[in-house]
Amino acid sequence: MSCIRFNTPAQRQAMRDHRPVMLTPAEAAAQHPAPPVTPSKIARLRLLAADANPKIRESAASSYHAPDDLFALLARDSVEGVRACVARNESTPCDVLRTMAGDPSERVRGFLALNFFVPADVMDQLAHDSSETVRSLVDWKSSLDDA
Repeated sequence: MSCIRFNTPAQRQAMRDHRPVMLTPAEAAAQHPAPPVTPSKIARLRLLAADANPKIRESAASSYHAPDDLFALLARDSVEGVRACVARNESTPCDVLRTMAGDPSERVRGFLALNFFVPADVMDQLAHDSSETVRSLVDWKSSLDDA
């Protein structure tokens, strides 16, 4: 028995006509819209941000829908992991990101250096950071602009 298929031209055309349509990411997202952000969702985020468990606060800090004042509060959290989530969140306001440039944690400053929405003045400050790791992350990110 041979594993070679011998399709007629009509069969090959039928397969081409019925092949699945590949959607762009934007088209796929349009077919599955996210639910609207409601006041109750914001209230839940505020509850999560006040939780005693830092992992729960990290989830609030990772939300794209957190209000600006919540980002500012979580940027001052005592737990490094929470501040790191704020630093890498693309929805964090620029003013909050500016305040994080002097964070004592190398990890937080490293995530800040990788965030594509960090203002240029903060990137300049991070380019002269005391940490070699942070400086190398800034260099790596700037090399992406050249590519």
